[in-house]
Amino acid sequence: MTGHDELTAPSAWVERWAALVPPGRVLDLACGGGRHSRFFVSRGYEVVGVDREPVSLPGVRFVRADLEDGSPWPLAGERFDGIVVVNYLHRPLFARLIEALAPGGVLLYATFMAGNERFGKPSNPAFLLRPGELWQAFGGLQVIAFEQGVAREPKPAMRQRLCARQTDKIALT
Repeated sequence: MTGHDELTAPSAWVERWAALVPPGRVLDLACGGGRHSRFFVSRGYEVVGVDREPVSLPGVRFVRADLEDGSPWPLAGERFDGIVVVNYLHRPLFARLIEALAPGGVLLYATFMAGNERFGKPSNPAFLLRPGELWQAFGGLQVIAFEQGVAREPKPAMRQRLCARQTDKIALT
């Protein structure tokens, strides 16, 4: 069984939609071992990786933060042209992600959903999306692609995946 920290190649979902991320800054939220951070750095992006466990990644600004302990959002006021979230779910962050996505920015989100308990972990409903939940949570963005159901790679699992673009314009004062 492969844990997400043991994976080194970027997820196929991120690879598939990465070309839509405008040049600039990418946030790799709950970056783990940094596979998506490395992927975007290799393509010339300025990358910020956030995780509770420290990791040293060349070319990546790393922010150590426990996103679930009630601490303030560690990236207040920062905007990103791309946000990547893979194999992580903490619903209270959904609004923060929308706020942190720059106009024209792209959100790439892929994680486990209800039904995954038959394949193994995670099996706690608190860590499993409900059917259609990503679409509903980020429906204010322009949804480019959405998938849910059984995924065979990197291992059999029930997954939900979303690629969406922020269309909000910054108000000029």
